[in-house]
Amino acid sequence: MKILNDLISQLPHDIPVRSVLVGAHWTVVGSRHCGMAASLRSDHPHGDKQVRDVGRLHEKSARELAELAFSIELMEASIGVAAINSMLEVDESASREINASEVLASRGRGKNVALVGHFPFIPQLRSAVGQLWVIEQNPREDDYPAEAAADLIPQADIIAITSSALVNHTLDGLLALCPPQATVMLLGPSTPLSPIWFDYGVNIISGTKVIDEKAVIRTVGQGASFRQVEGKRLLTFTNEEEEK
Repeated sequence: MKILNDLISQLPHDIPVRSVLVGAHWTVVGSRHCGMAASLRSDHPHGDKQVRDVGRLHEKSARELAELAFSIELMEASIGVAAINSMLEVDESASREINASEVLASRGRGKNVALVGHFPFIPQLRSAVGQLWVIEQNPREDDYPAEAAADLIPQADIIAITSSALVNHTLDGLLALCPPQATVMLLGPSTPLSPIWFDYGVNIISGTKVIDEKAVIRTVGQGASFRQVEGKRLLTFTNEEEEK
């Protein structure tokens, strides 16, 4: 949780909230800017309360919503991470507009790659890199279960971790498994595009900047998968050491 503490401590206190939308796949918060995060749900029976103050969240400050990122209720945590992303000022001049899958395919040639999270680009990535281990909480086909992370991540040359791990609070533990010589990437729409990650051993951050809030809200509200979300830009940042 130290990462969340550090992220939130740098945010302003008094930014009003324009909107909160929890879609089928993505959560969106509008404040200073517009931020996204994966929509995760805790394992409760249908109908059980998962979000406090529903209908009044837009009356809170964005900083208050950001504090929900600590919640054990995953739907609240999704709102919290989206709120964090809505407040961040992103220096696009330090980024490249490129998909994370392209970065992984290029850097992973002939190397062992551990990918935490099941992404649509896995078939193409598997044919481009040396060895690909996909680690997933709900494994399918050739995926490895979450328990395999402790064995596989220390063996990897490149480790790419879904930023949904920030929402479900598993990220700290996953980063602790990464060997110091490995290249570590954080990827996905939940990724806070902040240089603070470089202080935690992350070399590459690849995430989403909303450039058309209305388009994002319209498509997310209609059940869009990530590829169907309109009004977004994919940005990738690397630290100085990684660029050399």
